[in-house]
Amino acid sequence: MSNIAPNVSLDDKYTLKTGRAWMTGIQALVRLPMMQKLRDEAAGLNTAGFVTGYRGSPLGSVDQEFWKAKRFLEPMSIRFQPGLNEDLAATSVWGTQQLGLDPNAKHDGVFSIWYGKGPGVDRTCDVFRHANAAGTSQHGGVLVIAGDDHAAKSSTLPHQTEHVFKALMMPVLAPAGIQEYLEYGLHGFAMSRYSGCWVAFKALTDTVETSSSVDIDPFRVQTLIPSAEEFPLPLDGLNLRWPDPPLVQEERLLHHKLYAALAYGRKNGLDRRVIDPPQARLGILTSGKSYLDVRQALDDLGIDEATAAAIGLRLYKVGMVWPLDAEGVRRFADGLDEILVIEEKRQFLEYQLKEELYNWKDEVRPRVIGKFDEKGEWSLPHADWLLPAAGELTPAMIARAIAGRIARFHTSDRIKARLAFIEAKEAALARPRLSIQRVPHYCSGCPHNTSTKVPQGSRAIAGIGCHYMATWLSPEHTQTFCQMGGEGVPWIGQAPFTDTPHVFANLGDGTYMHSGILAIRAAVAAKVNITYKVLYNDAVAMTGGQPHDGTLSVPIIARQLLAEGVGTVVVVNDGTPRAYGPADLPHGVAVRHRDELDAVQRELRTAPAVTAILYDQTCAAEKRRRRKRGKFPDPARRVVINDLVCEGCGDCSDKSNCMSVGAVETEFGRKRFIDQSSCNKDYSCVKGFCPSFVTVEGGALRKGKASAAAPGRLAEALPEPQLPDT
Repeated sequence: MSNIAPNVSLDDKYTLKTGRAWMTGIQALVRLPMMQKLRDEAAGLNTAGFVTGYRGSPLGSVDQEFWKAKRFLEPMSIRFQPGLNEDLAATSVWGTQQLGLDPNAKHDGVFSIWYGKGPGVDRTCDVFRHANAAGTSQHGGVLVIAGDDHAAKSSTLPHQTEHVFKALMMPVLAPAGIQEYLEYGLHGFAMSRYSGCWVAFKALTDTVETSSSVDIDPFRVQTLIPSAEEFPLPLDGLNLRWPDPPLVQEERLLHHKLYAALAYGRKNGLDRRVIDPPQARLGILTSGKSYLDVRQALDDLGIDEATAAAIGLRLYKVGMVWPLDAEGVRRFADGLDEILVIEEKRQFLEYQLKEELYNWKDEVRPRVIGKFDEKGEWSLPHADWLLPAAGELTPAMIARAIAGRIARFHTSDRIKARLAFIEAKEAALARPRLSIQRVPHYCSGCPHNTSTKVPQGSRAIAGIGCHYMATWLSPEHTQTFCQMGGEGVPWIGQAPFTDTPHVFANLGDGTYMHSGILAIRAAVAAKVNITYKVLYNDAVAMTGGQPHDGTLSVPIIARQLLAEGVGTVVVVNDGTPRAYGPADLPHGVAVRHRDELDAVQRELRTAPAVTAILYDQTCAAEKRRRRKRGKFPDPARRVVINDLVCEGCGDCSDKSNCMSVGAVETEFGRKRFIDQSSCNKDYSCVKGFCPSFVTVEGGALRKGKASAAAPGRLAEALPEPQLPDT
């Protein structure tokens, strides 16, 4: 075989029919419907694909990846349509499964993907409940991608959606890595078509934000359908139909559909024994990301398959975490003395396992240990957590738990030495050390640097968006927050019971479009005194600068607010040219400069009922992106600070709250300087009363000299990589 590497393209993940390609978890979700389409074509089906949902970390860039892949998706009849919000997106997915009811349908069916982060799942429960009961089409199928953030890395609370999906009676798949995103995704569509269920798919931050080389052959996975002998279906099937009375839907779901999903999972081996020695005593049951942590923990303890066999350790990986396959776990549990359930967050598999084993005879039923040891969960005084539900599990925590359970019947100097090493490493990491806390902050030139300020004597309420950071950047003025779409509404419950006459509420334009206008409508209906500060920054900034999902502009928002009953609306901007003029705004809506923001707020806080400020300034990060692409004006003006004049008072930082205003140590003490590499030309720093600022008109930053060596010569000394002959 030739030792020459094939040509590699960044588009391989979407253009290759077979082989391997490098991709992220998000990109795997884009590749998935393409693979399903290829499988359907090979089966002689004329299907289409539909993808919708609402962005939110860890699925914040799903829409951007689908937009980038549009030229690959459209020829395959796969349509991407971002949702206005999560529940409306799910409702449109419900519509795709009703296509078979239309005599003019152009396709045999539509396979659909919904995506959203954990709080979006909570918001969409009503749609999921109804749509899952109604079912899926025979050649359609629905996959619900839930972005879970167990550590609240970019969320206001940690979230774990499998408990929600269980309440909605939706089967749940839990992939452990990107390869399983593709494999479980194909199984999810097949299961959904066969069982009539909407199938949930857990996309955890720790997996969806990683990248890997994966096998992209769409026919790598065999989706086996249970025979009539293995699982007899009702004569009329399990798919969506009309008319379909509610109690008939309930019976079909509870008596047939969920059991069909179980039969599919069992037939296709979604749950499997990974390590299975003949004389096992201790079993470990786990799934998803926790499975990878368990494998790492076993490796850290020096436990390979041979050692596991000597110890008597059995490992069971669950692919479908609800409903748990009773037959599979009973075969796994047979002969064991004890089962250790390892899963992050609240007990899910542990409770199901205990339920399945409860009626076993005492002499054959193994102990089940999970979050707690034998003392149990609800005992008083409270038992110590063996594997805490709060936060995340680490391989070190899991290794200690495994070693502790093994030590009851097996001793090993090797395991003791490895455990001692882990403990020493953990102790070293826990030692106090000098560190600087990295507090999230607004970008340089961010509109929120100014827009979130409130007058002396007033306070503001935060919500979801970049302005949430005001709760720690200016906690003396901005206190508490609420869920997305509820901005300002807590004041309806407080206002009647306090002497405070008025509050401000921050609300981003993305949230306004999503659901925030309902919060304003509620405030108007309640006749409370509140001023909404609606930031129009021309992008959904927090998740990557996406455009609004629909038509939105300052004049449109102004008209909507007045139509909803808002008393006074004022537009505040930074004075730069706008695409609209005073004539485009409703009569009586004034335009004021941001330098007057404090005065405007003082005026509105004395006005009765609901008022609003439309703060119009483009997102600083988006300005930077657009300028690099030549799509936004780039003023030929730079601001610098003469450190010989600067007295280091910091008034420029106070006025601008800008991260590009930094401190520099000089022989005359600490002074201020402008970091030109991060400056987004907001110019709010010049509002300080300071003679040290110098404005350079028409100048450009001096660039470093390029290397004189030819580009090819720089790599001459690097050895060529040797590829293996395979």
